[in-house]
Amino acid sequence: MRIATMATGGIGGFLAVKLANAGHSVASIARGSHLDAIRANGLRLDSASGSEIARPEIATDRPDEVGVVDAIILGVKGHALDDAARACLPMIGPETVVVPFLNGVEASDRLLAILPKRNVGNGVARVSTTISAPGVITQTGAFHSFIFAERDSRPSARIDALRAAINAAGSAAPETDDIDKELWSKFVLFSALSGVTAAGRCTIGDVRTTPDLEALFKRAMSETAQVGRALGVALHTDLEAQIWEALMAFPAQGRASTAIDLEHGRPLEIEWVSGAATRLAKKAGIDAPVNAALYAILLPHKHGR
Repeated sequence: MRIATMATGGIGGFLAVKLANAGHSVASIARGSHLDAIRANGLRLDSASGSEIARPEIATDRPDEVGVVDAIILGVKGHALDDAARACLPMIGPETVVVPFLNGVEASDRLLAILPKRNVGNGVARVSTTISAPGVITQTGAFHSFIFAERDSRPSARIDALRAAINAAGSAAPETDDIDKELWSKFVLFSALSGVTAAGRCTIGDVRTTPDLEALFKRAMSETAQVGRALGVALHTDLEAQIWEALMAFPAQGRASTAIDLEHGRPLEIEWVSGAATRLAKKAGIDAPVNAALYAILLPHKHGR
């Protein structure tokens, strides 16, 4: 397949390495010192199992140099989605599928304002990665799965082809017949994890061992799950309990990316996380006071410091 990663950050970089080393034609869209390093030394993925280096067929900051591709992996921060989507246009042909892997549940809908509907898919990534140095992607934790589908979750040849490519490359792309349920299941976790660890300047270990933080986390989860169900998403009835049980296995020092961005003075994705939970609650006609409070606390830091 011809696959582009827009951009080649934690998620795009992880998949770029896996897919390029599996023999696919990968175009990595990057910029600055990160692009310079990829061009000079290739793209390196560091994980607990070792290091892999791949040389994408194309590494560029000019998507118009790439040409039409079969699939575009869109892995950017929420505030960068509009510009990234417009940059994808020169790489899109009639059958190209753009798969967004962003935090939140609104990315696919937002893409419809910029890209042709026939080219927009939907997806959720379950992997913890970051750019640790120019040209270097570091994965923490052993989990790495990418669940994606057409927007209506119907089977398609292009989704099957990309899923097969990722599975054969050594990662995991399980099938789904309900992409909305997958997105919201992660969103229930991430809205709570993002809001609480950022607003509280705390770790997952703190949440597990501080009763007041545990109660806050569970209330945030419950609110978001209630919103999803009110909007017609078929979430498991015991989803919140499943998430809390799973959280017991998370690293104690772990935090959401929002908390890490706050610490480094970077812009925050709160509009698409706590802000989205609050906004969508209003749409559903229900209250989400915990998410609203977390959003308000973090709002002064939205643009970074």
